[in-house]
Amino acid sequence: IWGGNLIFGGDKTDEILAAIRNFTENYQDPKAAIIATSELTVLNSVNIWIFFLFYDGPQPPSGVFDEFLNIKSSLNTCKTRSYTDLLKANNAFVLKGSVYTIATETTPLPPAAVGAKVMRSYYDHWYKTSAVKSGIAGIIASMAFQPIPKSLARISREKGGDLLDLDDEFDRIIFEFDYSYLFRLDDAAVDDTMVKLYTGMKSLVDGFVQDGTLPDAYRPLFMNDGYFRQDYWGRLKSEKRELAGRVRASVDPEALFQNRTGGFKLLVQTIQIPSMQTGV
Repeated sequence: IWGGNLIFGGDKTDEILAAIRNFTENYQDPKAAIIATSELTVLNSVNIWIFFLFYDGPQPPSGVFDEFLNIKSSLNTCKTRSYTDLLKANNAFVLKGSVYTIATETTPLPPAAVGAKVMRSYYDHWYKTSAVKSGIAGIIASMAFQPIPKSLARISREKGGDLLDLDDEFDRIIFEFDYSYLFRLDDAAVDDTMVKLYTGMKSLVDGFVQDGTLPDAYRPLFMNDGYFRQDYWGRLKSEKRELAGRVRASVDPEALFQNRTGGFKLLVQTIQIPSMQTGV
């Protein structure tokens, strides 16, 4: 495979945001993937971007990642390598011994005409909300942009679908917000900041939809990045929520896993589960 990391200074933010938007809209090669992460730490003195690039082949064709590669980077580790080697290299960004907390939000991809304004507003909200907590011991604030092109939703539906049930009418971006820090005594302060971050981001997206800047696309939450206070089930389509309820009732009728494991709890007592009937 081919992959690695690109690292940029914060001064490249506008170029990077434009490249992320363009990559999502013009996504043509299903073998290509990126995650673009902005990092803020050390009393806001370190403001960088870390890109994770992947191509399912020995070399990406010309044009796939060119817009990112043409931005002047501080470091470029992308090369042909084994998949195992890529995963081991990515472990360099895992901080052990820290508290981690994660949240998410979803936005329709902004049209090119308003892309710069919308993408920068998302970034600025994350930056300003996170920067005021720079005094928390060991805190690192991260915001990841995860492109969800419409072709991904199309492939998912062709293979039977999933709970998110994204349509293929719109491109989207899923945000991951991450705070890591050293001490549990800061839990309350970080929790307050995280809630302000993801609720404020949702308000931004809602506002752009209401004024016509963005299309009114279905915007579920990505469970893997969801914060424990977020309403994962409430953001799904009702029929998918009911499907999950039926599955839960059939495989865990005594709520053993519901009550003894973590995660997003699905209350199914209000969901009508049809009784099994036999015919002759």
